[in-house]
Amino acid sequence: MNASRRRFLGASLAVGAARVALSQEQESTARFVKTSGKNILAPDGGTLRLRGINLGNWFEPEGYMFHFKDGPQSVREIEALFNELIGPAAASEFWEMYRRNYITESDIQFISQSGLNSVRIPLHYKFFQPGSPGFEVLDPIVAACRSARIWVVLDMHCAPGGQTGSNIDDSWCYPWLYDSEEEQKLLGDTWRRIAQHYRDEPTILGYDLLNEPIPQWPRLRKYNDKLEPLYRRVTKIIREVDPNHCIILEAAQWDTNFKVFGPPFDANSIYEFHRYWMPPGQKAIQQYVDYRDGYNVPIWLGESGENTDEWIHQFRNLLDKNGIGWCFWPYKKMDSTSCVVSIPKPEYWDEIVKFAQLPQRTGNAEKLVAARPLMQHCRSALRSLLENIPFAACKVNQGYLEALGLKAS
Repeated sequence: MNASRRRFLGASLAVGAARVALSQEQESTARFVKTSGKNILAPDGGTLRLRGINLGNWFEPEGYMFHFKDGPQSVREIEALFNELIGPAAASEFWEMYRRNYITESDIQFISQSGLNSVRIPLHYKFFQPGSPGFEVLDPIVAACRSARIWVVLDMHCAPGGQTGSNIDDSWCYPWLYDSEEEQKLLGDTWRRIAQHYRDEPTILGYDLLNEPIPQWPRLRKYNDKLEPLYRRVTKIIREVDPNHCIILEAAQWDTNFKVFGPPFDANSIYEFHRYWMPPGQKAIQQYVDYRDGYNVPIWLGESGENTDEWIHQFRNLLDKNGIGWCFWPYKKMDSTSCVVSIPKPEYWDEIVKFAQLPQRTGNAEKLVAARPLMQHCRSALRSLLENIPFAACKVNQGYLEALGLKAS
């Protein structure tokens, strides 16, 4: 074989190998949800309009969902209360059972049968550290979503140091994340760990980097300029291990202020907004529509709700009219109609609520001991709560489903 013939064959083989590699890469990429201009695209290339519900109160319990109006609100505060009620060892066992039973395959099947096509799962970073049980709890639900054809958004609701300084991120009453290099590194490491774990999972739609960062409180607005640089940093870390999943970005001031965003910096990103308790008219969403149209990127409502069925119906119609996908809040909470399914309130729960309103400090120990509910009542109430949280024990709120335009079975 002459030299020119060998060169020709070598070049042909190289081109062929490159085409195979490109074909494999395209095939792999085609398995995932992507963005294209203003649209979110399903793996088959069709436009994907998200209709979802938030699985809140699972990894990040919130006091109001337990009726602790004037009592503990954050994860650590609620955990401390339960330690006090039944002891740390029993409380640890309770929370393990709670996380395994709050959301199960039955919930996901119901969500799918109701006509929803997606869930947003709020996470606490502490469960996704080495040796923690987060993936062990989350993986079966991701598998159930895959079987039910439900898309999954993973939301960093409780970030290291806190991104809000309020109860919702389990912080110490200040958003230390923005001033702490250590906490920012931990955030990046946590997202790297999550992205590495789910990089090949097409059911995962994307990574919602921070929930509702930076309240509107005047003294915290100084952190607005630090938000997008932090997003760029975390996105770069994720892209080192996962080039496929969508990056989802929330705005400052409880995810309402899109003025903090410049031009998009990631080619596969979605811009998310939250809106609560406002007149459900075009004015409420116009700035987000303008950003979408101005930069040709998708927008998505990641949270709304906690209102009347009529209001939810009106706002959902507005979103549909504007071609905006949505994910309402929440799926499940105790003894309420402003959710998809309601958990029955356990016997003796009112005693716990009353006790929870007292100052839970060691300096108040003598009064707390005198005021605490009977031990058997505490144990019974928490045992009943575990029995009441599975889907089979809950009540479906038909009005809420109908407000979302879903099947009321």
